[in-house]
Order: sequence, then structure tokens, then C-alpha cells
Amino acid sequence: MTQERWTIDRIPDQSGRVAVVTGANSGVGLAVSRALARRGAEVILAVRDTDRGRRAADSITAEVPGARVDVRRLDLADPGSVRAFAEEVRADRPRLDLLVNNAGVMAPPRTLSPQGHELQFATNHLGHFALTGLLLEALTAGGTSRVVTVSSPNHRQARIDFDDLDGARSYSPMGAYNRSKLANAVFGLTLQRLLAQAGSPVRSVLAHPGYVASNLQKGAPVARVRLLYGRLLAPLAQKPADGALPVLYAATEPSVRGGEFIAPGGRGELRGAPARVEPAARAADAATGRRLWEVSERLTGVRFPLPAAV
Repeated sequence: MTQERWTIDRIPDQSGRVAVVTGANSGVGLAVSRALARRGAEVILAVRDTDRGRRAADSITAEVPGARVDVRRLDLADPGSVRAFAEEVRADRPRLDLLVNNAGVMAPPRTLSPQGHELQFATNHLGHFALTGLLLEALTAGGTSRVVTVSSPNHRQARIDFDDLDGARSYSPMGAYNRSKLANAVFGLTLQRLLAQAGSPVRSVLAHPGYVASNLQKGAPVARVRLLYGRLLAPLAQKPADGALPVLYAATEPSVRGGEFIAPGGRGELRGAPARVEPAARAADAATGRRLWEVSERLTGVRFPLPAAV
């Protein structure tokens, strides 16, 4: 655990750095984007709704005059949108310093993406897997760049059923959410192993914000999830600015190493100052990582410019 409370005032100067933050129009993503812009980074707000994205950008520039923010459309559940976003970003910024895989959906009724994948797995994991692979050359050009993938303490409650990834045989909204967050953790740790094997300077780091009052819970489509997390437990939740701290620590703290997991250090990892925590053992399982990597490559059609998962 960190020895003293870490705040955004301790973020190193980010001038000259370029960051992509998914889900940047509200909640933790907006708080992360605002803090990075305040410290001088150019931030690309990757959002599904560009009107909301522009309002978010306006709120940042109102608070941080001269902030460099750019709004780009990204629908992580749509492979065409992911590829188009990556192509535009690579054309404009051949060098990237930071990718924050933050966006997500939580606990809808069973819904399939246009490609037939369960929506939470498609959005929270497959979309970020593809995006990272498509941007990895630009991140490599940045030198000591980082990929921060946002998971959840709920990943510890999940297992990945590779024979039922779409939830056709068994589906629960929160169960599928938890599995997608485990997939995030497995991906982040497997990516770090592959980067290290390749001698890449890019670091893959995991983070989670703890329990945060955000649109993720308030806007959950299932009424009981919305009632429990969006209302009944809301008094226990942190503000997005507090939940953003572990993500910002993972993204900017010089001492962070690839493969580390940064989360709130309080009880249950629900709130508190950023701290290093241990992921679930199954998240670090190499065989699970290899299988998820192979499945993700097949389902997205994206292959990373790295040696194959071993």
C-alpha cells in the first residue's frame, strides 16, 4: 500500500504526452481525462455519443483553459467503429503515450452485439482487446507508454466459461458483467507477459476505481441492479474524482511496473487511496490467458504485433 495518500497533485507533468481514454464523457473516464488535461496531456475522448463527448470536452476546457481535448466516436461493441477510430487516431497521432481502457456497460438483460456476442463481453473485453491491438504500434512508438485496463473487484467472483461466452445456456446480468471484468484482468496480465517477452517498453497495468457513484450503476437497464447499486448503496459510493485516483496512479506514477494492479486500498477495495493489490489467481493463470487471447483474436480478427501467447 502507498505510504501517504496520493492525489492528482502528484501526477507528473504530462506536457507533450497523448492519451486515449475510452468512456470519457462521464464518471471515472471524464475525471481521468480532466486530470490528465490539467497536467498538460493532450486527451482524446473516445465516446459512443459525440454530443455528450463534446459537452464533456467543454466542461474540461471551462475548468482548464487551454486544455487540449479531442472528441472521437468509438462504439466498442462495433468492430467497424473500433477499426475506424484506430485508423483515424493512427493517421493523426502516430505516437501515443497512454491508452486507458475504461468504458463499459453493466448488467443489461441478455443482449447480443451485431456480431452475435454477448454485449458486456463484446464491449468491455473484445472491443478493448481489438482497440489495444490496433493502437499498439503507435503506443510502441511512444516509448515508455502504458495501457491501463480497468477491471473491478467483481472479477474475483467470476469464472470464464469458454463453452458459453454468449450466455446462451446460462445468463445473469451481473454474472456476465463479472465475467467481462475477469476477462479484462486476464487480458491485462497476458498482455504484459507478451510485451515483456517481446522486450517492449510498453507497460500493461490493471486498475479499478472501487465503488463509484456513476452512470454505470444509475443507468443499468435491469431495475433491481439499478435499485441496489444506483440508489440503495449510493451513500457508500465514492465520487468519480476519487474513483479516478487508482486509474490515474496506474497511468502516471513513475514507480508502477507492468503487470501491477492498482485499486483503492480500503476495506474490500471499495474506497481509499491507491494501493497495489493482488488479482484473483485465475486472472493470472497462463493457460486461461492463452485461451482467452486465442479466442479474442478469432472473434475480433485482430492480431497483435507480438509473439503468439505461450
